[in-house]
Amino acid sequence: MAKYLVIVESPAKVKTIKKFLGPNYEVAASNGHVRDLPKSKLGIDVEHDYEPKYITIRGKGDILANLRKEVKKAEKIYLATDPDREGEAISWHLMEALNLKKSGKKVYRITFNEITKNAVKESLKHPREINMDLVDAQQARRALDRMVGYRISPLLWSKVKRGLSAGRVQSVALRMICDREDEIAAFIPEEYWTLDASFKIPGERKLLTAKYYGTTKEKANLTCGADVDRVIKELDGADYRVSEVKKGERVRKAPLPFTTSTLQQEASKVLNFSTQKTMRLAQQLYEGVDIKGSGTVGVITYLRTDSTRVSEEAEHQAAAYIEKNYGPAYAGEKSQAKQGGQKIQDAHEAIRPTDIERTPAELKESLSRDQFRLYQLIWKRFAASRMTPAVYETTSVKIDAAGHRFTVSASKIAFDGFMSVYTQEEDERAEGNMLAGNIDMDTKLSFESFSRAQHFTQPPAHYTEASLVRALEEQGIGRPSTYAPTITTILARRYIVKENKNLYVTELGEVVNSMMKEAFPSIVDVNFTANMETLLDGVEEGSVKWKTIIENFYPDLDKAVEQAQKELDQVKIADEVSDEKCELCGRNMVIKYGPHGRFLACPGFPECRNTRPYFEKIGVPCPKCGKDIVLKKTKKGRKYYGCIGNPDCDFMVWQKPSKEKCPECGSLMLEKGNKLVCWNEDCGAVVEKKEN
Repeated sequence: MAKYLVIVESPAKVKTIKKFLGPNYEVAASNGHVRDLPKSKLGIDVEHDYEPKYITIRGKGDILANLRKEVKKAEKIYLATDPDREGEAISWHLMEALNLKKSGKKVYRITFNEITKNAVKESLKHPREINMDLVDAQQARRALDRMVGYRISPLLWSKVKRGLSAGRVQSVALRMICDREDEIAAFIPEEYWTLDASFKIPGERKLLTAKYYGTTKEKANLTCGADVDRVIKELDGADYRVSEVKKGERVRKAPLPFTTSTLQQEASKVLNFSTQKTMRLAQQLYEGVDIKGSGTVGVITYLRTDSTRVSEEAEHQAAAYIEKNYGPAYAGEKSQAKQGGQKIQDAHEAIRPTDIERTPAELKESLSRDQFRLYQLIWKRFAASRMTPAVYETTSVKIDAAGHRFTVSASKIAFDGFMSVYTQEEDERAEGNMLAGNIDMDTKLSFESFSRAQHFTQPPAHYTEASLVRALEEQGIGRPSTYAPTITTILARRYIVKENKNLYVTELGEVVNSMMKEAFPSIVDVNFTANMETLLDGVEEGSVKWKTIIENFYPDLDKAVEQAQKELDQVKIADEVSDEKCELCGRNMVIKYGPHGRFLACPGFPECRNTRPYFEKIGVPCPKCGKDIVLKKTKKGRKYYGCIGNPDCDFMVWQKPSKEKCPECGSLMLEKGNKLVCWNEDCGAVVEKKEN
């Protein structure tokens, strides 16, 4: 009979770890959390020291019963849940639910960063007690999230529609997306021009192209076509000479190995994976995959980490592998530290392969296509992170004529270093910038031609999952484990939609965000939420008591909810009656909210079940056919303005059309922040919007 019991979170780990430990060990799984706050109520006693009221999660009774049987048979119990605050909390809940303190058995907490034989066996040599600072940090986050969700969500139900939700992190993420949409909508493009000059160099077939810089004294911007005309006129017949040639060297450091955040960002950009998909695949690679000849093996380290630290053993293994397969010149120095001084969760390692010798090519047949693509990304990034920098030879040339200056700069790789394994978009762009031939101060230049181009400044880019994760991390909002579920939630609630990687706010998202900003400004305030994260990190470090955070937060939330409720109670929430008649029974149809926004419904329901799309008329005629312009939505819920005569008329714009006419050409004007911009691109007039 097994003497020792090891309890892990996931059933997927059981077989693998049992194989590592042998017959003296029984391995069982808790299937994640076994206790949680009740779904039917707040579950936190605000009258008595904010004590949480945990209950056994529905469906976990049989699992706990089986675990109790195994506990009775074992001499020692090892709680081996995941190595983070969530895992620490699960171990504590198991201790409570299984009554391990009173069992008389020896109970230990062990953690391992990778599911390999060495890591698991080594963890048994370093058992410890449960870290209550980590547990309390998880309890604080859970309590805050529960308070925000359970107190505010019912207000959204009564004001907008059922099924909506607010959240401590999700509401801030929604606000950030809405703020970006506002920036884009208010953006007014500014014109600028570029001027290139092409030269023939003796003995070279390829022309040298240089960009206009300004005068020989200062940089100058070309803001219109007339500026370009003036420069070209002043350069007519001028002699061009090389006034400066600078040669140098630029070093590009190897990238850091992946953290949760950077893995999500890179997998989104390179593989087009959603954050949720990345985490799901990484979980599979961590828990173990069947490798031919080796059985089930965990092929990457733990996937939830802020750290770029690498163990000494992995450092040595990587150095030996790189020296053997690439040569001594490619073997890098010891690991770089992550910059920025941010809180590193639990001093974990970075995400890396558990064995660098296990190359992507060797595992290809054992992994699914997507597992292979993610593993290959992780393997290459880690290998590159342990290699020497890439070195570029750089050349910078200044060409002067008639008081004006053109410049050209180029670089070529002198030593590829880490780029022999791993390149990013910016590396590839830099590599492609080459000069024609050798240029020095005596090089004779023969002017060939000018090339001029008109450009317009671009608005801020829409958030993608990758850029939103980066922004959340930079602002200190949430932590690695929260990014994927946060984005998944606001997509599922249809507050935002994803089109071609870009995230767009829906009409429903705008309504929810407006209500949150008005009634609960602190909840959706980026700085407030970031400061809260810092306090929660303090709990984890043992410098802040978790209930102190709760007792300072809840009274203000309670007051804000009561105030918002009073204001709502004064407003009778009734269906808005439209001018549209029901074609089946003749009643005036009413405007209702559905999962995809507003629609028209007959008030005679259930006798009459007629519904149809609702188009908000804005009182502006279509510039193409004269029919009404109405507010519409794409299939995914993104707002736009189009002609009601579609598909016969294809007019559509993203910005709201104004009732004002262009003062210069009489065309349609579009609202962009506090400006009106002419729809006619040939005109492009911009005027101040009149106050209503």
